[in-house]
Amino acid sequence: FHSSLTSSSSFPESPSGDMSEIDQIDEGFYSRQLYVLGHEAMRRMARADVLIAGMRGLGVEIAKNVILSGVKSVTVQDEGQVVWTDLSSQFFLKESHLGQNRATCSLQQLSALNPGVRVSASTEPLDEELLLQFQVVVLTGSSLSDQKCFNEFCHLNGIKFIVADTKGLCGQLFCDFGKEFEVLDQDGEKPATAMIQSVINITLFQANPGVVLFTDDRQSTFSDGSKVSFSEVRGMTELNSIDPVDIKDCGKYSFSIGDTSAFSQYERGGVVTEVKQPCVLTFKTLNEALLDHTLLKMNDYGKIHRHRTLHLAFQALHGFVEKEQRLPGPRSQSDADALLAIVGKLNTVTQLEQLDEAAVRTFSYTARGDLAPINAFIGGLAAQEVIKACSRKYTPLNQWLYFDALECLPEEEDELTEATLSAVCTRYDGQIAVFGPAFQEKLERQKYFLVGAGAIGCELFKNFALMGLGAGEEGRITVTDMDFIERSNLNRQFLFRSQDIGKPKSEVAARAVREMNPQMNITAHQDRLDPGSEGVYDYDFFMGLDGVAAALDNMEARVYLDGRCVQHQKALLEGGTSGLQGHTLVVVPNLTKSYGRDTSSSNEGIPLCTLKNFPHRIEHTLQWARDQFEGLFKQTPANVNLDKGFVERTLGLGDAEALEVLGGLWSSLEDMEAGGQRPRSWEDCVSWARCQWETLYNNDIRQLLHCFPPKAVTAAGLSFWTGSKICPHPLTFDPYNTTHMEYVVAAANLYGQIFGISGTRDRASVKETLERVHVPYFTPKSSVKIHLTDKEMEEEKQEDRDDKARLEELRRKLASPSLKSSFMQMKPTDFEKDDDSNFHMDYIVAASNLRAENYDIPAADRHKSKGIAGSIIPAIATTTAAVAGLMCLELYKLVQGHQKISSYRTAYMYLPVTHIVFAQPTQAKTFEVSNSSLHPHIFSYNRFKKDIQSKMFAAPLQARLLPSEYLPFGGNQILELPSASFSL
Repeated sequence: FHSSLTSSSSFPESPSGDMSEIDQIDEGFYSRQLYVLGHEAMRRMARADVLIAGMRGLGVEIAKNVILSGVKSVTVQDEGQVVWTDLSSQFFLKESHLGQNRATCSLQQLSALNPGVRVSASTEPLDEELLLQFQVVVLTGSSLSDQKCFNEFCHLNGIKFIVADTKGLCGQLFCDFGKEFEVLDQDGEKPATAMIQSVINITLFQANPGVVLFTDDRQSTFSDGSKVSFSEVRGMTELNSIDPVDIKDCGKYSFSIGDTSAFSQYERGGVVTEVKQPCVLTFKTLNEALLDHTLLKMNDYGKIHRHRTLHLAFQALHGFVEKEQRLPGPRSQSDADALLAIVGKLNTVTQLEQLDEAAVRTFSYTARGDLAPINAFIGGLAAQEVIKACSRKYTPLNQWLYFDALECLPEEEDELTEATLSAVCTRYDGQIAVFGPAFQEKLERQKYFLVGAGAIGCELFKNFALMGLGAGEEGRITVTDMDFIERSNLNRQFLFRSQDIGKPKSEVAARAVREMNPQMNITAHQDRLDPGSEGVYDYDFFMGLDGVAAALDNMEARVYLDGRCVQHQKALLEGGTSGLQGHTLVVVPNLTKSYGRDTSSSNEGIPLCTLKNFPHRIEHTLQWARDQFEGLFKQTPANVNLDKGFVERTLGLGDAEALEVLGGLWSSLEDMEAGGQRPRSWEDCVSWARCQWETLYNNDIRQLLHCFPPKAVTAAGLSFWTGSKICPHPLTFDPYNTTHMEYVVAAANLYGQIFGISGTRDRASVKETLERVHVPYFTPKSSVKIHLTDKEMEEEKQEDRDDKARLEELRRKLASPSLKSSFMQMKPTDFEKDDDSNFHMDYIVAASNLRAENYDIPAADRHKSKGIAGSIIPAIATTTAAVAGLMCLELYKLVQGHQKISSYRTAYMYLPVTHIVFAQPTQAKTFEVSNSSLHPHIFSYNRFKKDIQSKMFAAPLQARLLPSEYLPFGGNQILELPSASFSL
């Protein structure tokens, strides 16, 4: 497995060469996935035909994820008939399907996942003629002889080949993408980029390298040997048109390029961007790779010897099945002995330093198991490898991966025997084969709270149904999610279909899960989990639970839910994703550290002075556009609708802020004829939008340049417009400029909406109206002060300014009876990024790109703008499925009551390079407190006394976890209290 610099083509173009059909990506459906893969990778995927052989639980998991990803076609193949064991993990099969073909029974449900993907079923045996129809072939549940045979054929014919298999608590993955496989982007990270400060020529040993000095408020990651391109450079424009160049002598804020002595003189501006280079990887065939232990991907370094042993154990299992025509019996000692003997023979060739015989025996004991969480995890990884094969984005697996979750088994020796684990023809037979019938009954008695029914929530819900969690008479799942289904959800929240759009997520998810397993007991709510819902989710509710699963999409809600679980000593399963990154965490009362407060610093705000006057990145102009939107179309209308006491409250904010808020309030109430900004007609809205354009993109920039001319210098004699301060230029309105008109049309329509005035998208009509608009003449003022820092801005607010008269005048005007009628009520607008008909993103994109043009910042297209301005978290079904699978493996341990912290796992996934790290959770801190120590120096005595008299702490206080507000140490700590109760 090595890199080279040659290239190869992965997929053929369409026969006609016409790419128009695949160029049309359904951005509404693939909205979140596009931020993971990008348009070009998605277009390559749209040309790929994929075969997935085997439609048991693992096969259907892979098929589901691949279909949702948006390949051209998926063919599912299976010769077998549905048996009871399949129902343990194949979520599209029902009891009524028993005895029928697995592929044909799954076809309808798989087809419904994504109307843009052609799905078909095959019940015939695999042969070479069939394989030639596909660019990617995936085998699941196949024999080793078939794997070797079909892999040799695929390797010779340039077909990407993947093997995925699960047996009980163990999983295996193998990839062979051929002799030469080109990877266009190895990690998917955004290319490094920076603003150019200057380009200078230096004569050095008869050479004249150009030295690029760059600056940014974020540390760039350029490195020697990287290639870069240039854009927006003024003066030395030759840089904008040259091919990507190698950089050398890279420092923190500079690097050198080739000879630039013949280029024009550099003047100003410019952006330098890293250009990622493709590489070509070479793979071995399965037959060759079986003997190469260097190709085993080690993700859990505490299990290196176990996974090397599993590499032999999976091979030995194929030999056992070929001889016995069956899998080893559950807990069968004789079968385990036989399998271990085969492994021993294989090891005479491999000669492992350490053979894990215990792992081989456990592997044999559980091999008949078919577990939904294991299939979800391995299925997510396998589907991601399919996407890599189709898109040529991200680094494929090199070449073997093994996974086990044997720590899910009982911590102490159990009494399970081969007889107690025999199949009894129930939908849980695949799970009972591993854990036994008593544990299955315990799962069914569980009462769990699922918070969130989005992407991770849907995957968890599916696993719960297959596991039978809460499916008994005493069990129950309570799910809450306040959101309603949108079209952008369908690409990764697989329980929902297009006919469900607009319906509550929790109700639709509950209905879909009951169809998978009619025995499920589910209560669906639409509550937001926050202090406002504590009347519903109170002490009694939490104390009636066995545990909580969090499927939330924001930090604030996670921290709040964690606090509630700590308060009531309930176990918490936590997971999250961002694109191809995933994380899982389990919080066990009295054992592991809780989630805790949000201590991340990733949400640091952009300085106000940067937004107001000195932007230098597209993120700055987009945030500025969002602020404009919120102020104009939401906050001011909301202020108008508030009671008259709002004016008095605003006057208490300080004169400067009160003037700004109340001035906007009065303008929105007073008609334009009287000097205000309240429109009476659509023509007034167009006039307002045109004047707003002039103010923002011409007048304000001219005022800034009046205060700080292009050649201005600082007190130290240095150029003012240098570094991250880009000298702007005003724009001149042009009705034939697309972006100019997009701003006016969007702004006019949004302005009309808040006043209840209907608008139009007809640009010809708007242009005609613009001809009659009077744009006031503007002259820059020397009295205007422009702040250079946020500190200056704050100090200015605190100064005693002579604004009392103006404020008093505004108070008098706003007290007028004519301004208090219901006729004056307005309609505030809440920003919604996913509705392309509401003008919201139209306004944001145009407003941001016009400001970017002011400052020579490269514009952003609608897709990129939506991602940044809408704070969209990239998402894809593969990562979500894998994360939910790992969470449910921890659930097995919680239900069994594991007490050893070494049994639990925290996981971190980075799937662009298939890097997964498993770690032991952090131990909880313990503090011993005697009765006499309960005083204010330990915790808030008064608050504790008040709460202990309420239901919150009505239960015995033995070893209770207390929330952090009682403690001076920070975080959530365990208090070991020596007595069950006491009085204060």
